[in-house]
Amino acid sequence: MVEAICKEIKMKKDRIHGQVGSIYLGGGTPSILSENALQKIFDTINHTFSVDANAEITIETNPDDLTARKLKELKQLPVNRFSVGVQSFYDEDLIWMNRAHQAQEAEDCIRRSQDAGFENLTLDLIYGYPLLTDQKWLSNIQKAIELEVPHISAYALTVEPRTALAHAITNKKQTPVNDNQSAAQFVILMDKLVNAGFEHYEISNLAKPGHYALHNTNYWKGIDYIGIGPSAHGFNGQNRYINPANNASYLKALNQNKLPEMVEELSVHDRFNEYIMTSLRTMWGTDLQKINSVFGKDFLEETKYKLKNFEDKDWLVIDGDHIYLSQNGKLFADHIASELFILVDE
Repeated sequence: MVEAICKEIKMKKDRIHGQVGSIYLGGGTPSILSENALQKIFDTINHTFSVDANAEITIETNPDDLTARKLKELKQLPVNRFSVGVQSFYDEDLIWMNRAHQAQEAEDCIRRSQDAGFENLTLDLIYGYPLLTDQKWLSNIQKAIELEVPHISAYALTVEPRTALAHAITNKKQTPVNDNQSAAQFVILMDKLVNAGFEHYEISNLAKPGHYALHNTNYWKGIDYIGIGPSAHGFNGQNRYINPANNASYLKALNQNKLPEMVEELSVHDRFNEYIMTSLRTMWGTDLQKINSVFGKDFLEETKYKLKNFEDKDWLVIDGDHIYLSQNGKLFADHIASELFILVDE
């Protein structure tokens, strides 16, 4: 797999013009790879592209992977940021989520990482599940604050079709997800972290000043990126490149010197809707002048017309040529974006 990943990197050498500003190793648990395997990937990236000396280089990891030995290995690599899948600081919640680590392991690995010089950390937390009372949720947030983590990503639990949780809920063996609980805990998240000095720069992401995730920020701003590996996606402003999720299919294509990807050509409507969806989620908002210059006057007029639906709901803040979600509007971000979409038959 590592050989295939390195081969795909080389085959995509012409996809990036200029310097690489961020590298993100995710899509699972890349921290299980050996130091040599990771070094091989980084060597290939550096030989293929020009990487900014100050590039943000993030690796996803589970708390139980960040042992003292692993941290020593990672210290030899260019990694400078960890994304740690904590989810909760309560053991009973972690058991319910089928997580492999324990709450104490999560706390210990964060302190161990900081002691090793890795202070640029982001934690994943989950809210809105049946076991999580408001008090426990406040405690989880407070624990992250006390650990002096500069970035937190928080997501409401969603029940995906054909999963064990969906089956259990259908058969009444698990309590259904409560939307009111999720909304209330999202408000708690915003209030608690903003009061602690965090900036709510994207719906699911809050950070101390200067610690926004560069990689994700570029994605939300529509900047080009390439994806490497099974299930990876890439984007060049016009097209999306989608790798197969199946490992065997991925490896077979590369063994045949073919790029294992499907190309999705995005129509102007696709690109407009994606801009609305991503920009509206951020603190920078949606720029009406950009809509006019990139998509045209018809898209601008249609957007302005649809904005009237939200003027009396206190869901949007319209400041000159920029549209922002209000505090209340953040609870309805996906709905608002979908209402602003422009479909072909419109």
